[in-house]
Amino acid sequence: MASRIRPWLAAAVAAVAALFLLVVALPSAHADPVVGNATYFDALGSPYGGCGIPQAELDTQDFVALNVYNTPGDYNFYPRPVTDATKVGAWNNGLNCGRYVQVTLGDYCTGVNDGAQNQAFCRNGSWVADAYNGKTLTMIVADSCGDTNAWCRDDPNHLDLSKPSLSKFASDLLPDHWNNRHVSWEYVAPPAYSGDIKIGFLQGAQVYWPAIAVSHLANGIHGVEYLQGGSWVTAKMNGDMGQSYVIGGTASGSSSFQIRVRDVNNQLINNGRVYNFALPTVCGTQCSQAWTTASYSTSDGGVSTTSPTPQTTTSSPNPSPSVTTTPPATGACTATSAVTGSWNGGFQSNVTVKAGSTAITGWTVQWTFTGGETIGQMWSASYTTSGNTVTAKNVSWNGTLAAGASTSFGYTGSGTPAAVSVSCSTP
Repeated sequence: MASRIRPWLAAAVAAVAALFLLVVALPSAHADPVVGNATYFDALGSPYGGCGIPQAELDTQDFVALNVYNTPGDYNFYPRPVTDATKVGAWNNGLNCGRYVQVTLGDYCTGVNDGAQNQAFCRNGSWVADAYNGKTLTMIVADSCGDTNAWCRDDPNHLDLSKPSLSKFASDLLPDHWNNRHVSWEYVAPPAYSGDIKIGFLQGAQVYWPAIAVSHLANGIHGVEYLQGGSWVTAKMNGDMGQSYVIGGTASGSSSFQIRVRDVNNQLINNGRVYNFALPTVCGTQCSQAWTTASYSTSDGGVSTTSPTPQTTTSSPNPSPSVTTTPPATGACTATSAVTGSWNGGFQSNVTVKAGSTAITGWTVQWTFTGGETIGQMWSASYTTSGNTVTAKNVSWNGTLAAGASTSFGYTGSGTPAAVSVSCSTP
């Protein structure tokens, strides 16, 4: 199947900044799994996915898109956010962004399942069970499907899956065992969640348009409030990019901010924790990067000098992690590697980097595969390879660590999972 056309791009962030989000009341979760047709797409748009988060900043590279519209037989475009409650799809005007879904493969279609308008799904064929039924993967909601095909309009339970993630279900699922098969899915809690939220300023953010995005969520996000003039003000969502909000300073024209966040149940997270931060100095008068991390402190005394550690998703329940640590000299950094999940022909690992007795401004982690393993994808770090040796370096938001502070990155690989001896160095 060819990747679907994506007519709506999140690049026009500034153009929708002033939009007021109409929150449409829809159920926040499924009581039971639902069944729908599944399609796939190659990657999030640039610089942002539909939720307002750059792909490189997602907690996991296993992600899905939900339907913007629920308009069976009606393939017209309507303004976003959608103001007619009868036309609102599972995307719910962005309010399901950042949530996790457990996706389970269902029956295969033996006929034509091409999403043609006004045509039945799996016509001239039938749905049959096969050896791939029951395979599961936990994925994050990061994008929206507003296209004019039957999948995105006629099927309220349709899921659009990241194409690279399909190999996590089974390495040979594509091309011969897919055919836009059925999946069942339901919202679930983030796997192995730890840490606190991440806050980033978006491209073009400035004192008079302080657009932020909030990620690494324990239970979704349904709102952001900012303190201004001693009162809490409800921030406007940035279009329908459900994790992005336009806030205000503690005073008019101020570059200092205080926010609190509401989860999918409209409850203040962390007992009403207040996050205090400022427009980063690297932005000058305006942020030029797609994502610029905001280091924050909290009203309850906690301090985050870097973005919190992303959680990882695994394809195998309760994996037995393999950990190897190679400590460097005092005052530099240490690195710890753990295999967090495996599947037939592949695995996922997490690497934790910790500063020594003094602060650091960058780090490099290196290891050598001994069994022919190769890197598939890596997040929260950039990497190069030379033969079997992998060199990973920090990205813009996680290189500066206070003494004793830590951050993490993860990767998927092909081959047999095994512990690797990792070393860490600083510039």
